[in-house]
Amino acid sequence: MTITKIKAPFRADQVGSFLRPERLKEARLQKQNGEITAEQLRSIEDEEIIRLVKKQKEVGLRAVTDGELRRAWWHFDFLGGLVGVEFYETDSGLQFHGVETRAHGVKVTGKIDFDQHPFLEDYKFLHSIAGDHVAKFTIPSPNMLVARAQVDQKVYPNQESLIDDLIRAYQKAIKAFYDEGCRYLQLDDTSWAALFSEESREKLEKNGQDPEKLAALYARVINESIMNKPEDMVITMHICRGNFKSTYTSSGGYDYASEIIFGGLNVDGLFLEFDDERSGGFESLRHVNRSNLQIVLGLITSKFGDLENPENVKARIEEANKYISLDQICLSPQCGFSSTEEGNLLTEEQQWDKVRHVIEIANDVWK
Repeated sequence: MTITKIKAPFRADQVGSFLRPERLKEARLQKQNGEITAEQLRSIEDEEIIRLVKKQKEVGLRAVTDGELRRAWWHFDFLGGLVGVEFYETDSGLQFHGVETRAHGVKVTGKIDFDQHPFLEDYKFLHSIAGDHVAKFTIPSPNMLVARAQVDQKVYPNQESLIDDLIRAYQKAIKAFYDEGCRYLQLDDTSWAALFSEESREKLEKNGQDPEKLAALYARVINESIMNKPEDMVITMHICRGNFKSTYTSSGGYDYASEIIFGGLNVDGLFLEFDDERSGGFESLRHVNRSNLQIVLGLITSKFGDLENPENVKARIEEANKYISLDQICLSPQCGFSSTEEGNLLTEEQQWDKVRHVIEIANDVWK
């Protein structure tokens, strides 16, 4: 028997990104070296996205994404496309455990706005090939600009004015995606992870930031950004602890910020990492205070190819069920397979085995 849930997020769902095909990696290098045009690169991207969407349908996913195949980064590409935001070369990359990303970043150089963003065309293409499946699109949470961007103090002498413009820009973005047909939008957010461990909170305090006030700010930015969303649009949020070449940036359970995450955010669903001990236990789910909040348990790791014991995964779902209804639970990988174009350390075959694993376990649980 197949899963019958008809509204996103689905019992077997996904976070978004997929490994970049070798053909696409080669084409990017050719474009960078001036060997092919931007139009030729986009044509190759189109072909690879068509192939990817077909594969997602074949394995049994209800929602399909473009795998973020057109992006170099899960967040900078979108943020850099906002009015008033630019890419720049940083002195060093983002630090992950044992590895460092490329030295790129974004900076705010003008008033923030949303207008003619290239991601709208990206969504329109995905929508055109989704067919009977739901076209799911992912963008970074507005909190990522707060957490990651260098801000010109002449443009925004105080954070409050920046926040107000950022919220308005995201409200416009959500309406623009909706107008193009988007009914399933996901906000990806690593900013919350800085609140999870005592060590990271101490680091914030040393930098003059109050973790409690920061959590309240993050919640306000999310809630006000999505406050005008249409009733028939699903907006979820993925909370991540970092995902680059199968490594991570932070650890810690959800406990410190659990009341505000599970009881104070107005999203329709939360994609949560629960694939290893770094994510803590399910006790924080006791703060879920509404029956229409879907909790997508990321119990299947996207970082490595070995398949989890399905009985262990089912047991963990049962454990989460002690705190929330089974009707509110869904299953997914803990993150995407390729948050940046470099990708995690597993093969495409292993990637699809992981997706099938999610679907098969979900079909067993929600018969």
